[in-house]
Amino acid sequence: MAALGWLTPRRRSATARSVLAGEASAEAARKSSQELEELAGRTAPDVAPEEPVFPVVGDDKAAAFFDLDNTVMQGAAIFHFGRGLYKREFFERQELFRFAWQQAWFRLAGVEDPEHMQDARDSALSIVKGHRVAELMSIGEEIYDEYMAERIWPGTRALAQAHLDAGQKVWLVTAAPVEIATVIAGRLGLTGALGTVAESVGGVYTGKLVGEPLHGPAKAEAVRALAAAEGLDLARCAAYSDSHNDIPMLSLVGHPYAINPDAKLRRHARERDWRLRDYRTGRKAAKVGIPAAAGVGAVAGGTAAAIALHRRRH
Repeated sequence: MAALGWLTPRRRSATARSVLAGEASAEAARKSSQELEELAGRTAPDVAPEEPVFPVVGDDKAAAFFDLDNTVMQGAAIFHFGRGLYKREFFERQELFRFAWQQAWFRLAGVEDPEHMQDARDSALSIVKGHRVAELMSIGEEIYDEYMAERIWPGTRALAQAHLDAGQKVWLVTAAPVEIATVIAGRLGLTGALGTVAESVGGVYTGKLVGEPLHGPAKAEAVRALAAAEGLDLARCAAYSDSHNDIPMLSLVGHPYAINPDAKLRRHARERDWRLRDYRTGRKAAKVGIPAAAGVGAVAGGTAAAIALHRRRH
């Protein structure tokens, strides 16, 4: 019995020590786990959160709006159109030189002088005056193949296609004549175009404008009106442009993109954390841009005329 009495305390003592050891081990484990977590937090590289998938497939309340000149197409659509009209003897060589000078002014000056813009619009209107709308549309198809098709930016085209593949409508928004814009939109498989509208009577151009140039704030108003007519949620829509003149349109949507941006738009986009895409090569993006293709292209349509045209077509 003595031996048993000697063993019992040892068993009790071992049990106590086991409990103590277990508790100590658990506490050490907790501490080491915390230390490892802290170490991992200090050494792990920063991982940026994944960007939400955009455009959202099946979102029928969203659409995309693309500026044309230098966003979808290299250069100004109206200039290429003018080349085609000159080739078809719509106007004389001296008018072509004048037209080219206006383009050069807009490209190099980087500003939109009202007198130059008005002169450019008057020139464009005088060229089409007396011609049939159907004739210009047909010629526009030919000119697209001759001068414009090879000037479409593949990167911007892919962005537009992504919206189409997501089931969304895609619109061109440009100060170029709506006939030209409609031809380009059709060739690219887009939904349609908001563009300038020249007055016509009996299918013949009168040489006058309908409304004001679709440029700057007018583009934003056209997009706003079209969105209302289409039942779109602008916060879910996207807009793309190269020019600071289109900041009103870009600011209107929830997903603004600066494409091949001029210096002012690039700065504005960076300040507001807008997405940037530049598909140009061999040039300094900050120094490139045609800020006033709108001036030359502006046989411009007002918002009401653009919406009315859309409703007639649908």
